[in-house]
Amino acid sequence: MQTVLITGANRGIGLALCKTYLAEGWQVIGVCRNASPELTETGARVIAGVDVTDQKALNHLADTLTGKKLDLLINNAGVLQRETLGNIDYNSIEHQFNINAVAPLRVTEALLGSLHKGSKIAFITSRMGSIADNTSGAYYGYRMSKAALNAAAMSLARDLHPKGVAVAILHPGYVQTAMVNFGGDISAEESARRLSQRIASLTLENSGTFWHSNGDTLPW
Repeated sequence: MQTVLITGANRGIGLALCKTYLAEGWQVIGVCRNASPELTETGARVIAGVDVTDQKALNHLADTLTGKKLDLLINNAGVLQRETLGNIDYNSIEHQFNINAVAPLRVTEALLGSLHKGSKIAFITSRMGSIADNTSGAYYGYRMSKAALNAAAMSLARDLHPKGVAVAILHPGYVQTAMVNFGGDISAEESARRLSQRIASLTLENSGTFWHSNGDTLPW
């Protein structure tokens, strides 16, 4: 049985990914700060109390998983806050950087010992991190942090290629979650289904590709 670890698993896309992989017969480890009843009821192995910005918490997570091999790591935890020029909260920008860009790198490095040749890593990012695709401005912290995440994920794709570990950089679509006040155009379940398809098609040859969940390759 293959094993996947998903961060930010207690709601939204993370919860939907847990359900998707459980339905496909995977062993699922859902990692979050606070477990939700919905996550607990899935039957996934839940590891709560993990703040992905806290190195000590991640070291403890790695210790908990000693001897456990991960076939797939999905870095999903993220946050969206809104800033406009003339009304920028720089503490908010730093907060988004820590969660959206730095934390996924922390998680990945902490769990390197659980990855093996043939493992895959997926980063749930956003097309709002694309410089070429930015036609509307604003959202400074979110755009900047997701662009930084994309850069980190590409470096990981290069560094982990010799170890046989492939990396996907994935935009989930405009998803109906609390992050966007449920104003998206696809459900979390549909997004998770699409994301699982993109991850299934990930190989060392296409490692580092920036994909929309619908299969389109996105510009940087």
